Amino acid sequence: MSFGTTTDPARFRAVRKAALGSAVGTTIEAYDFQIYGVASALVFSSVFFAGVPASLGTVFSFATLAVGFLARPLGAVIFGHFGDKLGRKNILVIALMGAGGCTTLIGILPSHSSVGLWAPTLLVALRLFQGLFHGGEQGGALLMAVEHAPAHRKGWYGSWAFLGSPGGTLLAAGAVAVTMAATGDAFLTWGWRIPFLISFVLLGVGIIIRMTVAESPEFEKAKETGHHSRSPMIDVLRNSWRLVLTAIGVNVGFNALIWVLLAYTLSYGTEYLGLDRQFMLGNTLYGAGAMLVSILFFARLSDRLGRMRVMLCGAVFCVLYPFPFFALLDTTEHSVVTAAVVAGFIGSSALFGPMAAFLVELFPTKVAYSGVSLGYSLGAVLGGGLAPFVSSVLMRASGGAYWSVALYLTAGCLLTLVSLLYLRRRAARTTSATLPAKAKVHTQ
Repeated sequence: MSFGTTTDPARFRAVRKAALGSAVGTTIEAYDFQIYGVASALVFSSVFFAGVPASLGTVFSFATLAVGFLARPLGAVIFGHFGDKLGRKNILVIALMGAGGCTTLIGILPSHSSVGLWAPTLLVALRLFQGLFHGGEQGGALLMAVEHAPAHRKGWYGSWAFLGSPGGTLLAAGAVAVTMAATGDAFLTWGWRIPFLISFVLLGVGIIIRMTVAESPEFEKAKETGHHSRSPMIDVLRNSWRLVLTAIGVNVGFNALIWVLLAYTLSYGTEYLGLDRQFMLGNTLYGAGAMLVSILFFARLSDRLGRMRVMLCGAVFCVLYPFPFFALLDTTEHSVVTAAVVAGFIGSSALFGPMAAFLVELFPTKVAYSGVSLGYSLGAVLGGGLAPFVSSVLMRASGGAYWSVALYLTAGCLLTLVSLLYLRRRAARTTSATLPAKAKVHTQ
């Protein structure tokens, strides 16, 4: 592969290893979060919130899912600060170890029937710490993949970090489906713990790979030339706060839609439509598999056509799709339901595939860890973190009418579309002094 005007095999291997390390790390992160999302939809209402109506227990379960997202911005601030000052690599290893450890501990928590209110209390505490570590993981993983990549392939290699989302979904849904089939009725009592305990094995693999990845060359160059910040988070909020808000807005709609696809659809399909749990989990697997391919396709397309063109198409799809999506689900025809879920994963990939390079290119290298982590994590909180919980509340309040959830998703995706249009207009009017030079791809 060519890097600039020369071919350097050692550089090529370093780029591939960085991208692979980001993919594996975010796969483990996504696995951790998504087995929690699946368990919230199917299990936790009876294990940790016994004694309340099933629908209300589901609301409480999704509330604990949201708690993990709420902790992400604090993790972004802490890990972003040290990642911009000390380097990306070691901070990422710490974040991965902490997040994986919390997942393993959730797998051995006692139930409500054993320790009463201590069970949900401990669950919420572990979710808070898990979210804290994940807040520092995602932004750093994006940076490592994109900052190692050559300029003409940043979209492609950056997307490897996001392969962890469908990859983690495949692992999570697969682990839950196999465990459910193997344990039968015991899944609700102890079988659900197995996927959480598997995280410990994945954690060991992830740490080994992360330790072999070299530090980001862009960070090393900034450090050598003295282009670093003493207070990265303060600097990014002072000088780039509009870009942070843009990053948040872009991520809100996508995260809301994808977490409804990943988590709430399971609950809606089983509770309101009477569809089989295994069937709904299977749809998640098909959608995640399609998303793996779609992310790479749209990321590579963004290297050729520009991030903005591809992501605007994805945003328009996300705005238009929620109402047809729920209408298709309500047919309860298996082939139609499967097609609706898979189409949602594929269409939203036009936003997700180029997003890693998009976010990293928004901010100067010296504050990139802070800017990317804060923008991405706050978008994840306001979008994905709240989406299953808000959806369950809206559905309960509307008596099972899907229009309330579809309207909520459409509003969130409109914010994504408006944020992209704002950035394109601003980039066209500003000079290179007010936008990082590496962000010029967004004007295309």
